[in-house]
Amino acid sequence: MLRQIVTPPESRALEGPLVFLGGPIEGAADWQSAAANRLALLAPSVHVANPRRELGPGEELSREQMDWESSYLTRAAADGVILFWLAAEQKRVPWRAYAQTARAQLFEWKVRHELQNARLVVGIEEGFKGASYIRRRFEQDLLGFPIHATLEDCCVAAATLATGEAPRGLA
Repeated sequence: MLRQIVTPPESRALEGPLVFLGGPIEGAADWQSAAANRLALLAPSVHVANPRRELGPGEELSREQMDWESSYLTRAAADGVILFWLAAEQKRVPWRAYAQTARAQLFEWKVRHELQNARLVVGIEEGFKGASYIRRRFEQDLLGFPIHATLEDCCVAAATLATGEAPRGLA
């Protein structure tokens, strides 16, 4: 199976596990490319859905983008993993609250993890505002659920969950 990276608005039928990269885009460094590259080394057969698309000033997420994200989130939940990396804000975007979509998606999929056993990996970068609240909510509702401190740890956990085996290159 050839690994594919899917980005909006393209849509592809994929066979095999998929990792959806959930987390902030606007105002965040391009952590998605780093994660996709790391996953390629750890689990070369795993597909990646990367929703990163820069919005212009005052531009809102289009219905097409929202539908694309919903489709691939659902696909990753069915066969793969949803990886949320809450990257610290790098650049203030005055027309939008930082990580507003990522926070909503995170808590939606937290509940789906609880009720439907959707596979979820979560990491929070040092400096992400609101991290203590998110950590506490996960502690209260999901005893023992790991919140990772590095993107590398998130990628290793996602590769392991998606493939069911230890990632390549790890002892």
